[in-house]
Amino acid sequence: MKFDPTDLAVKDMYKLLSGSVVPRPIAWVSSISTDGVQNLAPFSFFTVASRNPAMLCISIGPGVGEREGTIKDTLTNIRDQKEFVINIVSTPLGNAMQKSAGNLPNHIDEFEEAGLTPVDSEKVLPKRVKESPIQMECKLHEIINLGTDHLIIGQLLLYHIDESFYLEDYKVNLEKLRPLGRLAGNYSENKDFFTLPK
Repeated sequence: MKFDPTDLAVKDMYKLLSGSVVPRPIAWVSSISTDGVQNLAPFSFFTVASRNPAMLCISIGPGVGEREGTIKDTLTNIRDQKEFVINIVSTPLGNAMQKSAGNLPNHIDEFEEAGLTPVDSEKVLPKRVKESPIQMECKLHEIINLGTDHLIIGQLLLYHIDESFYLEDYKVNLEKLRPLGRLAGNYSENKDFFTLPK
């Protein structure tokens, strides 16, 4: 079988892509509005963009459901404030993350809605998720418009890790982290690790 993207509806091509590029890590992005309202939302189009200087990128699409075609609060906040935090989602935080993913009015604080604890960042205004074992403070480097979506590239300013998740020599204890991944419309817990023979 083969599919030409120009022959498919956007939602159908999206289903093929999101079911093929798996598992995808989840960036739990905290941002703040110009009115000082904290925002928290997950995005699974997320990866490292550069190692030197250290940069991360997330792709943000338009609103869906009852907010079809609107601009997401996270994108607006990052455009306005030029700062954000990427919090890593461990499997025990899955339910809280899902609560923060809802289409809530922009005056609602998702930290409160999800029962999470906001803690001050050191180099940016948006708060960090205290419960997240890894938090990365970022300043906006560039926003690139790509079709209907926006690729946000952020430079890492400060990396936080709970010491119980840290191994020597700058390594993360992935077995303890139990990172949550996205598989099309489902989720996966990454907990089985192995090395391929050389």
